[in-house]
Amino acid sequence: MFRVLLVTFIASISTASAQTTLKDTTLKATLDTAKYDSLMKRMANGDKRWPVKNAPLPLPGALLPFKRIVAYYGNMYSKNMGALGQYEPVEMRRRLMAEVKVWQAADTLTPVVPALHYICVTAQADAGRNGLHNLRMPFSQIDKAIEMAKPINALVFLDIQVGFSNVQTELPLLEKYLKMPNVHFGIDPEFSMKEGSVPGKRIGTFDAADINFVTDYLSKLCIKYNLPPKVFVVHRFTKRMVTNYQNIKLRNNVQFVMDMDGWGGPDLKKGTYKYFVQGEPVQFTGFKLFYKNDIKPEPHRMLTPQEVLSLKPMPVYIQYQ
Repeated sequence: MFRVLLVTFIASISTASAQTTLKDTTLKATLDTAKYDSLMKRMANGDKRWPVKNAPLPLPGALLPFKRIVAYYGNMYSKNMGALGQYEPVEMRRRLMAEVKVWQAADTLTPVVPALHYICVTAQADAGRNGLHNLRMPFSQIDKAIEMAKPINALVFLDIQVGFSNVQTELPLLEKYLKMPNVHFGIDPEFSMKEGSVPGKRIGTFDAADINFVTDYLSKLCIKYNLPPKVFVVHRFTKRMVTNYQNIKLRNNVQFVMDMDGWGGPDLKKGTYKYFVQGEPVQFTGFKLFYKNDIKPEPHRMLTPQEVLSLKPMPVYIQYQ
């Protein structure tokens, strides 16, 4: 009896070992490195600073640069915070998918996926009960955002405006959602008030150390729950919003996007992108378009997808507010 059990045990180990080896081999074969390199070169759009050198190859399942993400941004409690909360869910999804089609037509070589970029921690002028000048959305609202994404198979980004708090405190509170494969993450330095100013009075800041905490946390989360790489978006429209960018650590299971978050006319937006995103390369780039603020004052207008795609490097993440 013991001999039979021993043989069975050894056989099970051999089978498990073979399966692990097969899995490892499959994973390594899944990432088309030639295609990845080609797409990264195309993304650079002729700028020799891009793609960044010595960046790790992503693990299989990575979204970027194989796809472009087009997102609606906002919060359901405020129609003024963005398109996500401005319309009822059915109408919001209809409008988002119309934008997805426009971007797909503008770049037929890159599949476009929709996303809902939900602000789940909002900065507040009032200190509030916690004294942190932020308001954490109830989980029921986050659940609603995730449900709203399902009919169009959209990704979900959970975005935080920390106020007087910090990413070290706020990020772990969202683990129950971030362990979902389709849920990704974003932070907004504008509302990280390290110097004690009330949110909205001056522009805040995050350092590379804060960003590295997030990438390390998300990386460990991917390992813990066997997840595909997470996309991590950082908003930016001034130099001070992200300090020591050259110290940001890239990881093979976290895809970093520096999102140009400034509003205004075409020339102003292009200049902001050039100096604070293109000129300080990290990994991937994003570009925000404002339905209202980009057209103020007249005769300002929104940039077209073709104009955005002509930027160096070519943004792979597009956000509408």
